[in-house]
Amino acid sequence: MTTQEAYRQCEDVMKKGSLTFYRAFSLLSKPDRQAVAAVYTFCRTLDDAVDESDSPEESLTHFLAEFDRFLAGESLPDALWVALEDVWKRYDMDVEPFFELAEGMKWDLHKTRYATLEETEQYGYYAASTVGLMLLPILAPDADAGGRQQLKQGAIDLGIAMQLTNILRDVGEDLDRDRIYVPQSLLAEFGVEEADLFARQVTPAFIDVWETVARRAEALYSSARETHHLYPVTSRKPVAAAALLYEGILDAARQNGHDVFTKRAYVSTIQKGKLLTRL
Repeated sequence: MTTQEAYRQCEDVMKKGSLTFYRAFSLLSKPDRQAVAAVYTFCRTLDDAVDESDSPEESLTHFLAEFDRFLAGESLPDALWVALEDVWKRYDMDVEPFFELAEGMKWDLHKTRYATLEETEQYGYYAASTVGLMLLPILAPDADAGGRQQLKQGAIDLGIAMQLTNILRDVGEDLDRDRIYVPQSLLAEFGVEEADLFARQVTPAFIDVWETVARRAEALYSSARETHHLYPVTSRKPVAAAALLYEGILDAARQNGHDVFTKRAYVSTIQKGKLLTRL
């Protein structure tokens, strides 16, 4: 398999897995866009090893063993590894967030409830902030030490905001897996029982819980946005677009009457175009 063929497969994975990401990062130069697609495919494959497998622990162990072989310098034939081999040659990649993402996947194997918003946000770091940290060497390769530290914090904030958005969008889908990421402390504060969630009814109390988490996500989007100017011009707009389009999911859920039990909130193509005009 050629490197270009591998990248094409990775771009297909990103387009199928997240049109929002695909649309945002299509604004990058071809080499950077391809590298982002390879990293996205790593994340998607790791996630699927847990969520789509009949034996998730074995699948996760197998995938991480392949990653170890890749890091040891072994050439592996799958498109993901062929593409990542080229990414590793072209960028100064940091391996730590790749393993931290795997830690988040391990949480999903054994943890189905979250006590506090802080705990939910810690999961958000592992599940999503790590992705932003993976991408920094591609999106901002020449940042100085001070700028790099600010960009890291912005990536962390944006990742948690995006994961909180996922959680708010996917309440119903997560219930199907007996997972509740909405903090138990907030449910108790507003008098929402687990049985109420499983009844899949949009009540005023549930909306209060949902909006509390949404406001926290919006604050983190705002915080991350303050670091966007530190990205080089070539990647500034794609990062801002990804944040803007993802934050739009919150308003889409509101337009659905907060029904995140039976409806999936998404930003329509027309609305995406309108949002992107703000950049």
